[in-house]
Amino acid sequence: MYAIIETGGKQQKAVPGETLKVERLAAEVGETVRLDRVMLVSRDGQVSLGRPYVDGASVTAKVTAQDRGPKVLVFKKKKRKGYRRTKGHRQSYTSLRVEAIEG
Repeated sequence: MYAIIETGGKQQKAVPGETLKVERLAAEVGETVRLDRVMLVSRDGQVSLGRPYVDGASVTAKVTAQDRGPKVLVFKKKKRKGYRRTKGHRQSYTSLRVEAIEG
């Protein structure tokens, strides 16, 4: 059994018992979140496809961590002009453990 969900503008495959890293959600560690933007549900070989979302389907997950990814450096330079800029970025993410798929 699995579901394809949309969160943070990205699609991810959710399988009960597995951990997902999604864009930061406004939830505390230990809280349970319900994701209702389910695009596909596959159960025992039966596939339910939504247009764009499956009616009545949702994924329940528990927040296990609020963290930040590795630092990514962005370097800009224009040759012979003395222009150099360095910027760093760390993307925030939420780690979820999928508990159940309904619908």
